[in-house]
Amino acid sequence: MGALKGEKRMKFTKLYFVLLLSLTAQQTLAAGDAAAGKALYGTCVACHGANGEGNISLNSPAIGGQDAGYIERQLLNFKSGKRGADASDTYGMQMRGMASTLADASAVANVAAYIAGMPAGVAAAVEYDQRNGENQYNAACGACHGGKGEGNVALNAPRLAGLDAVYLKRQYQNFASGLRGSAADDRYGKQMQLMATMLASDKDLDDVIGFLLDQ
Repeated sequence: MGALKGEKRMKFTKLYFVLLLSLTAQQTLAAGDAAAGKALYGTCVACHGANGEGNISLNSPAIGGQDAGYIERQLLNFKSGKRGADASDTYGMQMRGMASTLADASAVANVAAYIAGMPAGVAAAVEYDQRNGENQYNAACGACHGGKGEGNVALNAPRLAGLDAVYLKRQYQNFASGLRGSAADDRYGKQMQLMATMLASDKDLDDVIGFLLDQ
């Protein structure tokens, strides 16, 4: 019983620390021109779909309706090598190459604005332990990503609802292993590395993902 209480206390401390960092480390990004971004999005269609719906067979996540600031930040991270620089991150390296086709920060902001205006995707549901998934999600993820995985712009936390199970699991594991979020100046990635220790088992992770797919 004492060990369980200690574990819960540690989880709360981690969550409090991450929330504090998020609130004190806001990032200002450029406002994009969605009309200009439409033409630039042409290079993304083959993998992410005409409406940003993603393509599971290509390991391409749904990006439609995602917060523009998050999309912009990730594209800049790919361009700069903060994300996708590790040879073990095959799909990240592919995206790093694609992000390099965007000429500058203005082009990145424009395509991000266009993607944000697309309809949000709906992922296929899977079987999961509903009670455990909801409880684990609320304890570990909900404070930043919203009660239904809708994201929270103020906390720089992206929308998780609508993403497919394989992508969600891969990114959580990438954070947990240090494959993502390890760049010295990737403050939000480091926050997620910390949070990726919150779920105690693969079953908990699968149940949280099931909960998100149900939203």
